[in-house]
Amino acid sequence: MDELERIRQRKLREITGRSKAEGSNEDWPGEPLEVTDASFSQVIERYPLVVVDCWAAWCAPCRMIAPVVEELAREYKGKIVFGKLDVDSNSATAMQYGIMSIPTLLVFKDRQLVEKLIGAMPRGSLEQRITRHL
Repeated sequence: MDELERIRQRKLREITGRSKAEGSNEDWPGEPLEVTDASFSQVIERYPLVVVDCWAAWCAPCRMIAPVVEELAREYKGKIVFGKLDVDSNSATAMQYGIMSIPTLLVFKDRQLVEKLIGAMPRGSLEQRITRHL
């Protein structure tokens, strides 16, 4: 019986330690994650609030909002995770979400798409539309 109890206690410590680590936002990225077709669902499932910037290297408006996305990722570390999806290299996800214009920012809360922001916009407008989902 003692051996069984030790195993139970060890497993309980492992489980509670793992759930704390998974629930902790201290290790969240402070910069946009590179998101691909392969990693997209994992990112959406891992974090409660994710903003995915759908962009392409040739897109001038995409390059205009990139620094804003990077700043927001730093400022909202631990609250919002930002990702960047190159639509030229990851067409399956772009098609799945009907990305017809770029930049498009997809806002996911608790694994659900809650907002689609299309086009470049000033930082204040972008920040306000994203942070209302906190």
